Amino acid sequence: MKCLLACTSLLIAATLSAQPAPPKGPPPSPAATESATIAGKAITISYSSPGVKGRAGQLFGKDGRISHDPTYPVWRAGANLATKLHTDADLTIGGLLVPKGDYTLYVDITDPANWVLIINKQVGQWGTIYDSHQDLTRVKLTMEKPPALVENLKYTIKDLGKGKAKLSLAWENLCGTVSFAVK
Repeated sequence: MKCLLACTSLLIAATLSAQPAPPKGPPPSPAATESATIAGKAITISYSSPGVKGRAGQLFGKDGRISHDPTYPVWRAGANLATKLHTDADLTIGGLLVPKGDYTLYVDITDPANWVLIINKQVGQWGTIYDSHQDLTRVKLTMEKPPALVENLKYTIKDLGKGKAKLSLAWENLCGTVSFAVK
């Protein structure tokens, strides 16, 4: 009888300890997606959206939070997994051809006031894994200051009509944009 009671107690303890912990609220950098149909073709950016969280003025620059990433001055342009670009069409971005398919987006922030978008052929990796030999192209972004602080990183694809569009990446007090066309 003592053996049965001990075994039952152990089984209950093991079951209770195996229960998953309750969720602790939203993730610090929630998953986000920006999609648009340009000239009948889908373009999607999948990323994790970090927040400023009181660190305004402390994210970019030589001593900023992002400078601690192992790929600095190349930034994953998001958080967690590398930011993904999927296009159902060939694109021309900054005058350079990007064939339809899947890519990873990074941003060279060597100069925080002059970002350079990097379209990389390696896909599926963690955001701090960057291989410059896989770069398809680099395109200078047009920089501007948003009208207000952008708390959570945000990608936007805006259809300009006639197969043309604009891609924007905004976070904190910076916004980089580049025009592109669907072929």
